[in-house]
Amino acid sequence: MAGVGGEDTFTKKFTSQATRLYEILTNQLGFSEKNVFLLTETVSSAGPEDGARESDVVPSKRATAEEVKKALATIKSAANAESLVLVVLIGHGTVDNQVPKFNLVGPDLSAKDYAQLLGALPNKKTIFVDCSSSSGDFVKPLSAQNRIVITATRSGNEQNSTVFADHFIAAFLDNAADADKNGRVSVLEAFNYATKLTADWYKEKNRLATEHALIDDNGDGTGHEEAGNGDGNLAKIIYLDSKTIEEAAGDAELERLIKERQRLEEEVEKLKARKSEMKPEEYESELEKILVDLAKVNQQIKGKQK
Repeated sequence: MAGVGGEDTFTKKFTSQATRLYEILTNQLGFSEKNVFLLTETVSSAGPEDGARESDVVPSKRATAEEVKKALATIKSAANAESLVLVVLIGHGTVDNQVPKFNLVGPDLSAKDYAQLLGALPNKKTIFVDCSSSSGDFVKPLSAQNRIVITATRSGNEQNSTVFADHFIAAFLDNAADADKNGRVSVLEAFNYATKLTADWYKEKNRLATEHALIDDNGDGTGHEEAGNGDGNLAKIIYLDSKTIEEAAGDAELERLIKERQRLEEEVEKLKARKSEMKPEEYESELEKILVDLAKVNQQIKGKQK
C-alpha cells in the first residue's frame, strides 16, 4: 500500500513504488492478480477510453483503514496454514503520543492495529515490511513467531523520508541481490541488498544517513541492522518467487518436491541454530546429510521444470 504523500511529489513517488512492486509480484514472480491487493492514495480513473491500454491499468483501491481491513479479511478467508502473506507499507509514518502509525487516507492504523489484523490470519508465515519514516517502532508490536518484520528505520525518531523502498523492490529483479547464487532472492538477501544500497545512496549524496533498516524474524521484539543475534534464519529461507508453485499446478510430484525443498532448507537453518550445542563431528555429519538430500531434491525439481 502507498500511503498519503502530503504533497504531489511524494504521492507520485509512493504510488509508483507500490505499483512497481505489484507488477513485479504479478509478472516476474508469478503471483495471481486475485491474490495481490494494491492500495494507493488516489485511484487512477484512466482506462481504454483515455488512451490507456487495458493491460496498462493496474487495479487499485484507496489506501484507507477500511480498505486495509477489507483486503486482510479477503486474505483471511482465502488463506490456510501453508499460505505466505506479504504486507508492504510505502509512505510516511509517525509516532503520535508514543503510538507508531502509518499514514493512510483518513484515520490511520497503528502498529497494534496491524498486529491484531495479522494475528487473526490462519497462515503460519508472514512478511511485514514497513518502508516508511519512523517505522522502527513497528518492530516490537509486530514481532511474533514465524513473522519477518522489516522496517526502514531503527526508531520512531528517524523521521525523514526514506529511500529503502526503492532498493528493496529492486532486489527482486537484480541478480546482484542473489548472494548465494541459487537463482532465487530470499527475503534476507533483499533486505541485505536494500540496506547496502541505501547506505551507498547517502554516501554518494554526501549526506548523513537518516535511516537504518532493521530486521526481526525470531519473535523477540528486537530488530537488528544485519542478520545475527538470532535474526535472519527465517528470512534466509523465505522466497517470493511463487512462480515455481504456480508451475506445479496440476503436477502433484513437482509440488511435493518444492515443499520438500522448503522443509530441508528450514532443517538446515534449525541445525545451524543448534551448532553451539553439538559436537563438531555430529554437526558436520547431520549437515552433510541434509545438504545431500537438498541437492538431490533440487536436481529432481530442475528435471521436472525442463
